[in-house]
Order: sequence, then C-alpha cells, then structure tokens
Amino acid sequence: MHCQTCGGATSPEHNECQRCYTPLGQPPVTPGLPTYRVRGIGLAARIAVGATTVLFLVAALSPLVGMALARQARVDNEHEPLLAAVIVQVVLSLPMVAAYLTAAVLVIIWTWRARKNIEAFPGALTTLGAGWAIAGWLVPFANLVVPARVIANVARDSLWRRFTPTLVTVWWSGWLVFSIGERVVSRLDSRAYEKLPATPSTSGDYQAYGDYYRDSLLRNAVPAVACVIAAVALYLLIQRISAAQEARIARAVPAWPTAPVWPTAPVWPNGAVWPAAPVPAGFGPGPVPAASVPAASVPAASVPAASVPAASVPAASVPAASVPAASVPAASVPAASVPAASVPAASVPAALVPPASVPGGPVPATPSEPEAQPRP
Repeated sequence: MHCQTCGGATSPEHNECQRCYTPLGQPPVTPGLPTYRVRGIGLAARIAVGATTVLFLVAALSPLVGMALARQARVDNEHEPLLAAVIVQVVLSLPMVAAYLTAAVLVIIWTWRARKNIEAFPGALTTLGAGWAIAGWLVPFANLVVPARVIANVARDSLWRRFTPTLVTVWWSGWLVFSIGERVVSRLDSRAYEKLPATPSTSGDYQAYGDYYRDSLLRNAVPAVACVIAAVALYLLIQRISAAQEARIARAVPAWPTAPVWPTAPVWPNGAVWPAAPVPAGFGPGPVPAASVPAASVPAASVPAASVPAASVPAASVPAASVPAASVPAASVPAASVPAASVPAASVPAALVPPASVPGGPVPATPSEPEAQPRP
C-alpha cells in the first residue's frame, strides 16, 4: 500500500505515513474543504521582499553620499551641499517605504492563504486560527511572537516536518534584529543630528557633519545585514511552502478523461445490419398524392397558377373571381365551365369562343363605318 500524498510505502503497523504524516487511507486534500492558490501571490511576495531589501541597502548606504557632500561643503565653506545630502537621504528612503508596505501586504495575504490550505490537509496539526495570520502582524507585542508561530505551523504541515524547520528560526531572528535595530538606529541618528550646528561656519562645524554621516553608516550596518539574512530566509520559505502546497493540491485533482467512449451499434450475425424502424404511410419521403390534400385547405393565393396542372384541379373548386383571365390558357378551360358573365367579352378572342357557347346566338359582327361617298 502506498500513501496518496507522497507516494511512499506504508505499513499497517503505523496509523499514518512515516514520511508525510498523512493518516492511512486519507486523500491528499479533504474533500469539501476550500483550498487557495499560493504560487502567484508567493511569487509577488518574493519579488516585493527582494525589492525592499535592495532599496533598504541603498538607503543604508546613503550616508556615503552625505560624507562626500560634507567634505565638499568644508572645502567650499558653503552649507548648500549639506542641504543636498538631506534631500538625497529623503529621496532614497521614499521608494524603500513604498516597497516595504507592498511587501508587508503581500506576505500577509500569502500567509493567510497558506494557513487556510493546511486546514484541508489530513493529518495537519494546526495551532493558531487562520485569523492570526493577519492579526498577528498588527497587534502590538503579539507581532513579536504570533507571526513566527503561524509560519512555523504552516512550514511543518506543508514540508512534512514534525519540528519547526531551522529556516523559520533564521528568518524570525533576522527579522527581529532588523525591525528593532532599524528603529534604534533611526532614533540615534535623530538625536545625533539635533546636536549638529544649524548654520555651520567653521571647518569644525563641517567636520561634525562628516562625523555624523560616518557614524550613521556604521550604525546602519547591523540592520542591513539582518535585513539581508531575513529576506533570504523568507524568500526560501515562501518558495518551498508554495511549491509543496501546490503539488499536494494538484495530487487531489482527478484527471479528466480525454473524450467519452460510446458503444457501437449492435451487429447481427453473418454481417446483417440492424433493421431500420418502419415509417408510417404518408410520413416517408416522396410526393404527396393530390387526392390526400383537400382543395379547400389550400388558399388560392398561396399556389402559383403555373405550378398546378390544369387536369388536377376541378373546375368547380376554383372560384372564377380568384383566377385572372390572363393566367389560364384558353385551351385548358372548357367553354361550358366558364359562365358568360364572368368573362369580359374584350378578354376572349372571338376566334376562340364557339358560337354555341354564347347565349343568344352568334355574336354579330360589328359594323364598320361607311366609307365616305364622293359628292356628285
């Protein structure tokens, strides 16, 4: 028997897999419980963490620019370069603050999703609720302990560990040194800057500014190193946890069949095919007998005169007023079937009407006008 989560061999002597600690017979993900994608948000969080680290290092090295400008101010005996040094520090700090806030938001979202995912993993030993993945970073004093506990829980259940990975300890130790050290350095720099002369005029005043930037550079060295260590550890944690959770969730998704396979039609012995269904009379293909369609059910206007043979339509079934005289050939209508009153005399040539078919005898010839007689 093999574990459904890691694929390793299991033994009936243990109630769970000794590699991934999934209970025997349990699927990788509990059906019915929601899971969340963490690969995309994890990638965004790693990029933001890397950008924050680089920008913090740039801001931590900004005192080098201040030292050079303070030296230039002492040589020129002008205080404008000192003002430029302050502006450089502010300009370099603003992008770092924006990247820091962006990374904080992305890391919190990733932590919450990763924490919710382990609730769907059979055998996971959850400690704090998923809400602490957000509140743990915001509550004062709790943010010194709770985020580390949440990440440690996620790392254990995602990376198949019974004990907290060393990477979590390295990350949280570096983070505490960085966050606390950066605040301490910021306060020390503020107090030292307040002691500097507001309007330097002598060489000693300018030298004081140079010493201030040199001491600030040394003080920033400890938070900078701690920031790099914490960033690298967090980067690796997010990468490994995201890959492990995505792989476990993918194992729980069944493979959809490529195409349905339908049974073929039954074949009779000796190659005989399946008989066709009988077709009732009158429903099969072919012309419809004229006798099966009553003349009264077909409107006269819907049947073109040229499409109906004269022999198939009784003369008595077609009203005389519905058939234009010009549309019926004279040879196809018997003289006895057309009343004399319904056919104007002008529309029937005299040669086509026999004398016996007109009441009152033959039609007299129309007298022509007498020719003019010459006068004597």
